[in-house]
Amino acid sequence: MKYILSIDQGTTSSRAILFDDNMHPIVTAQQEFEQIFPSSGWVEHDPEAIWHSTLTTCYNALEGIGQNSDTVVAIGITNQRETTIVWDKISGDPLYNAIVWQDRRTTELCNKLKKEGYEKEISQKTGLLLDPYFSATKIRWILDNVENARIKADKGELLFGTVDCYLIWKLTKGEIHATDATNASRTMLYNIRDGHWDEEICAKMQIPLSMLPEVKNSADDYGVTDLFGTSLPILGVAGDQQAATIGQACFDPGMMKATYGTGCFALLNTGSELIHSDNRLLSTIAYQLDGNPTYALEGSIFIAGAVIQWLRDGLKIIDNATQAGELAGKADKHHKVYMVPAFTGLGAPYWDSECRGAIFGLTRGSGPAELSRAALESVGYQTRDLLEAMKKDIPHSIKTTLRVDGGMASSDWTMQFIANILNAELDRPQVTETTALGAAWLAGMHAGLYPDQKAFAKKWELEQKFRPDMDGATRDELYLCWQDAVSRTLTGK
Repeated sequence: MKYILSIDQGTTSSRAILFDDNMHPIVTAQQEFEQIFPSSGWVEHDPEAIWHSTLTTCYNALEGIGQNSDTVVAIGITNQRETTIVWDKISGDPLYNAIVWQDRRTTELCNKLKKEGYEKEISQKTGLLLDPYFSATKIRWILDNVENARIKADKGELLFGTVDCYLIWKLTKGEIHATDATNASRTMLYNIRDGHWDEEICAKMQIPLSMLPEVKNSADDYGVTDLFGTSLPILGVAGDQQAATIGQACFDPGMMKATYGTGCFALLNTGSELIHSDNRLLSTIAYQLDGNPTYALEGSIFIAGAVIQWLRDGLKIIDNATQAGELAGKADKHHKVYMVPAFTGLGAPYWDSECRGAIFGLTRGSGPAELSRAALESVGYQTRDLLEAMKKDIPHSIKTTLRVDGGMASSDWTMQFIANILNAELDRPQVTETTALGAAWLAGMHAGLYPDQKAFAKKWELEQKFRPDMDGATRDELYLCWQDAVSRTLTGK
């Protein structure tokens, strides 16, 4: 038996999964790490906690196959995107905590650049909007606010990387400073049409090119690590949402997947055509193989599974995620409670970084069941927001079925509500670890262990299909009430 070690470094935990030569997950290890909230709208991670949790889960997963660890062929890496780490080129020490993709501290800088009329150029070159979500302004903040950072950067003493890049650098003991095209496309510094770091944008952001990693294909040679008792090549890398797109075998234009993790991210494959959205969606690279990028439209929801964590850790009305669906099913259907989970602002299609969460329609009879239902329904409403925007951009190219994955996809109640509010079928696959599978397939395919795209797509298997069973009048009324709740939450700026 041959194995691929897939590292899935996420926002709240690190995981390592071993896939066998039939692309089935055999062993999984997971470890959560601390979320740091220094100020309102700020979110950070300790880079060392990311690294040590990654190492620990890899060791634990490899222990699961015991003496067979020498049968691991390669490593694939997938990661939380946009999260920004800057470290010293010589010592390897991070200059500051990792600034997480959810972080909104650079809102003022983004607004300043918008007023200067710079968003159009950013969008045309990078496919992104000028928003704190992306890496560029996070790098700028570190350079401007950490003592001596600017001096060191100008001397070429600092390196920047998204989490994949940082892990590769650590795994190869500083030999390789590289990222893949999907992660580069999320920095707001990478020209996705021409395929290179954009010198004009970097100059505008005051970020030296010397800090930036080499950009490679998603299936490529990323060096070798000897930290696990044998020499293992790193052969596949993709940002988590792109890796899930690959793991869902969404290789044909028009195919769409939605991943329900900490946030929710829907990607629509647009093939070799780079489509710029008129409805504030993002244009991005879905994957790049043999130098050829495949593009996608993406809608980003900042808070999905995180709202369930809030019910558990903030309100303490549930002990685990499963209870949210159980409570939602017991809620009084006559209560019209709407939760807009804008804890760190709202993503697509609103892109309001300053609005904050709100709950509408509370009565004396509202309790844990109604709040749980409103929390889960908010994910469905936000998904519909994304789908409506995509339909406006390319109305005739979207296939009617949405492939779903991520932790929340295991909730039948949530998936059924999403099918209802979208009036679309949802397909949940047999292998729900699609993010890790995507990274594993990239590495395994590059190593010659796994099949090509067509053969891989044929192996995709359905576990459950969710069909809409809500009447149109109810669907439209619920969604109109949601839109009203959002309108009351937006800042109007």
